[in-house]
Amino acid sequence: MSWTFLPAATGFARQRAAWAALNEAGRRSPLLDPDFVEPLLALPGHGTPVLAIRGEASAPQALLLLERQGLGRWRSFVPMQMPITPLVCQPGLDAGTLIGELITALPALLMSLDLLQLDPQFDPRPGPQAGYHELDYIETARITIDAPFESWWAGRSKNLRQNLNKQRNRFEREGVCLRLECVRDPAGVAAAIADYGRLESAGWKSEGGTAVSPDNAQGHFYREVLERFCRRGQGRIYRYFYDDHLVTTDLCIEHDGTLIVLKTTYDESIQGSSPAMLMRQAYLAELFADPGLRTIEFYGRAMDWHRRLTDDLRTIYHRGYIRWPQLRRLVHWLRDARHGTASPRETLEHAETER
Repeated sequence: MSWTFLPAATGFARQRAAWAALNEAGRRSPLLDPDFVEPLLALPGHGTPVLAIRGEASAPQALLLLERQGLGRWRSFVPMQMPITPLVCQPGLDAGTLIGELITALPALLMSLDLLQLDPQFDPRPGPQAGYHELDYIETARITIDAPFESWWAGRSKNLRQNLNKQRNRFEREGVCLRLECVRDPAGVAAAIADYGRLESAGWKSEGGTAVSPDNAQGHFYREVLERFCRRGQGRIYRYFYDDHLVTTDLCIEHDGTLIVLKTTYDESIQGSSPAMLMRQAYLAELFADPGLRTIEFYGRAMDWHRRLTDDLRTIYHRGYIRWPQLRRLVHWLRDARHGTASPRETLEHAETER
């Protein structure tokens, strides 16, 4: 099958309708909606992303965003805001099939190709294959809405339920009003993102320079995405208050029955209560009552608080190809050394056994 490669800066706009149609035909993910993907291309610091087109440009069978990492080295385009590889394709195609075509179709000499952060619900793991390697990335969590909220909540741990009840009762005795707010009007997004940035910038993320701010690329990206989705009635910014004090907020988008929590932050100075969990208990009750929703996805690394809400976990993974055996041996050794499963000698002795 033939592939064409175009600069994404111009090619995506021309293929926007085709991208949307392929997402609707297959994965139907909010993360692969053009209103999420297009703002990714405006983020600084990512060179020149390339749009890979499988088949005729007038009726593509698959579309994928890639970026060059150096001479002969390619990978999927996954800025830190993007949890999965940006790939849309016809049903019956997946990353395991397409990577085999791409290694012969990419222009010039190919040394390596990595498709990063593949979600097994879209791209099942194909298993061992000569020349390829796989690496677990993170476990991520989701909640499936298949019961009334009350019965689902009763299935959470007794300790969690009692702890949150005690907190609510204490706030009631102290006269503190707990209030959930959901911003869905695009006109309210800019102020909500600014508030989000103030909370996050006061915490540990400010030290690493990754906090959202109304004036940085992160803030511009999330404002653009949430305004786009809110204009469609598919964006939500949940905010939780102790009286008039904003203590936590979640940024969410939805499409075709799936709601994704993109980012979450809270006031790290709060002691003696769990504002984020109190907020989620409140808004999960609303989401379970929404007949249009079936799944709540978190996509970040599964933390303790995720595991308190669900045991539905899956492993996001990387899949890559390296042309030369010597490089494959090094990759295998680094992978095994990372997990403490093999010594350099053991790996070199078994280097011809592809995993």
